[in-house]
Amino acid sequence: MQLIDGNQIAQAIIAELKTEVSAINGRKPCIALVRVGDDAASISYVRKKEKTSQEIGITSRVILPPVTISQDEIFALIDQLNADLAVDGILVQSPLPKHIDEVAVFRRVSPEKDVDGFNTINLGKVAQEDPTGFVACTPAGIMEMLARSGVDLKGRHVVVLGRSLIVGKPVALLALQKKAGANGTVTICHSQTANLPAITRQADVLIAAIGRAEFVTADMVKPGAVVIDVGINRVPDATKKTGYRLTGDVAFQTVAPLCSQITPVPGGVGPMTVAMLMSNTVKAWRQSGKR
Repeated sequence: MQLIDGNQIAQAIIAELKTEVSAINGRKPCIALVRVGDDAASISYVRKKEKTSQEIGITSRVILPPVTISQDEIFALIDQLNADLAVDGILVQSPLPKHIDEVAVFRRVSPEKDVDGFNTINLGKVAQEDPTGFVACTPAGIMEMLARSGVDLKGRHVVVLGRSLIVGKPVALLALQKKAGANGTVTICHSQTANLPAITRQADVLIAAIGRAEFVTADMVKPGAVVIDVGINRVPDATKKTGYRLTGDVAFQTVAPLCSQITPVPGGVGPMTVAMLMSNTVKAWRQSGKR
């Protein structure tokens, strides 16, 4: 069993971006990070994104509207950032307050600045295999991780467990693409799939993104499979200072011995998501005409 080290791969990508950005004469790429409210996880995520952008040399603007901001006001803020020629990428950190329609906010971000890859146009570009589009960061990170770990999906059965717009659907489309590293045969499963273990056991590559702690057990995995664990769940644990431990969607201890390669949680897919956000921001700068 080989552990796929997401931290190591992410650091390699960050180093490559740092080299590219340091060679830029003039205006550097810029990302606007919008965080509404004081959700603890959101604070941590935005801080990590800001720190990574600074490490690479990307300019970051952290914008902190009050939790009382209205839908119209956040639309106006996004419109302002869309029109700002000095901003290449815009990320609106989720979750947003309940009175704001998240999907409508994601759609409001200009497709040319949608470095999170959630705009309808960018999702359509993924389906059309248009390389000018922006791929959602977690699916993009999974594909990059597989490629850099020597996993070619050509002709292999890829089973995606989960059908979200953030991970499941886009990663399935990416695995299907007619390009090097892809060309997989893809099955999408979810909570309503009948005989689920019988299907997941067929996977040469199993991507678990169902959002349930340790849902994938040893009886669901074919020996020799590659397993990518996208989940990150907090499970109560009185032995930890925090009162919880982090675990993925895969029961790692029993599944790992069966696998040829597997990602850990934490330290697997998570770091890749931030690295691909930075990659998308540099791509947005490139495609902006290098203003």
